[in-house]
Amino acid sequence: MEGSSADAGAPKARWELYRLLAEPARLRLMALAAEEELAVGELAELLGEVQPTVSRHVAALRQAGVVGVRRQGTWTLVRLASGARADAVVADALATGRTLCDRDGSLGRVADVIRARESTTREFFARPGRNGAQPGPPSELAAYLAALAPFIPERALAVDAGTGDGRLLEVLAPLYERVVAVDRSAAQLAIAADRVAQRNFDNVDLIEDELDGALVKKAVRHRAKRGADAVFAARVLHHAPRPAETLRAIAGLARPGGALVVIEYERHEDEAMRAQQADLWLGFEPAELKKMARAAGADDVRVTKVPGAWCGAGADRHVPWMVMTARVGDAPARDDDDTTRSAAKARAQHGATR
Repeated sequence: MEGSSADAGAPKARWELYRLLAEPARLRLMALAAEEELAVGELAELLGEVQPTVSRHVAALRQAGVVGVRRQGTWTLVRLASGARADAVVADALATGRTLCDRDGSLGRVADVIRARESTTREFFARPGRNGAQPGPPSELAAYLAALAPFIPERALAVDAGTGDGRLLEVLAPLYERVVAVDRSAAQLAIAADRVAQRNFDNVDLIEDELDGALVKKAVRHRAKRGADAVFAARVLHHAPRPAETLRAIAGLARPGGALVVIEYERHEDEAMRAQQADLWLGFEPAELKKMARAAGADDVRVTKVPGAWCGAGADRHVPWMVMTARVGDAPARDDDDTTRSAAKARAQHGATR
């Protein structure tokens, strides 16, 4: 009677758990799954059982909530369920299973099983390279840049001034939340549009306009009222009839404190670039570029050389490149020539109204 009364009052699930944990193979399986998340095949190897038997043990333990299972392709990975140790019965069974695994040496072989996972990978990467190192940026560059993006503190909006065929968008689009890319050439923008579509850069606005045009200013203000966080101009100024004025227009698209980045040629003597690339200027002296930047209202102006190996494979790879970085101030500064011209213009306007 006492036995019948106890049977009637005990939860059925507990009786099933006791019965489930009466099998030593399941205790060993639990201990191994507590040590490391293992595939069914790996558990079979450690337990010395065939996979179908191990799969049945796993299914029973999973139904009882003792182990968890997840799929990884054709693999079925098994781990001790979260919180399972809190159950006193399970904790005791786990301790017993660990003792059994220590005794048969299976617990010590877990590390060997994990190392065996690497064998195929090690063999693959140990094969001699077929073509050696490939120059140029990797095709997965956007993924690497997207991983770096969170470390850029101000990346709401960038402007690609003079985007051309959109090559710089390969760098800017993964880094910035929004990019306004402007160029006055419809033909070049058509190529850029193809690039944007192929790369699925849905954060890029392509604008056909002059760098100081109303359309680009409107596009920038629409995205950020105070201006862009960063403005980039890659090999633009040597095409400009008035480089200083062009740089001032470019800087004017940045917000106060925004970054200004200019990639340009250093002074060179290759006259063929005028005919081959429609260059107006044969590069600039670093000091000349710095002066133009300060006249455009930039502070903390720095110029660094670009190693020749980084200059791509285009027709301009043989000329020296440099990068100028700066911060845009609250208001554009004026050099002495600008001040003189502005004063003369003001006097002329004043005389005309008298």
